[in-house]
Amino acid sequence: MEIEKVIQEILEQLLIKLEAPYEKVTVDKETALDSDIYKLNIEAEDPSMLIGFHGETIHALQHLLKIIAWKKTNSEFNIVLDVDNYKKRQEDNVLNLAKRKVDMARKTRKTQILPPMSGYFRRLVHLYLANPEFEDLKTESIGDGDHRQVTIVNKN
Repeated sequence: MEIEKVIQEILEQLLIKLEAPYEKVTVDKETALDSDIYKLNIEAEDPSMLIGFHGETIHALQHLLKIIAWKKTNSEFNIVLDVDNYKKRQEDNVLNLAKRKVDMARKTRKTQILPPMSGYFRRLVHLYLANPEFEDLKTESIGDGDHRQVTIVNKN
């Protein structure tokens, strides 16, 4: 059975066991940097129940899904779990903030610091700003633990 179907079935069974009502689960496969990423989106009538406070529930569910899927398929891959495109909207907001900080860094020639964010979102910013259009800038993560931040610095 293909991995997409296995992951979808595991997630649907988890949702049933958690008595979390949902309408539909979709799975899309992407390949990036020689690794597969399976993006799952749960459509639900009450998405806040699955998202949780600051996304804690969705993050925990994603972790559990990944562990079970790895064991069941005997392979490792990345899983990104979303509920009613909540994470996608967050990603868009983080990238829009990064774009504004890029404009400010270029305009003022001063280092710009983004607010603290998770490793997932820091990585998203680093990868986005690694594109050729930003070759005049470099990024670094500073700080410790939950307080790590991305800085945007002019190279010259």
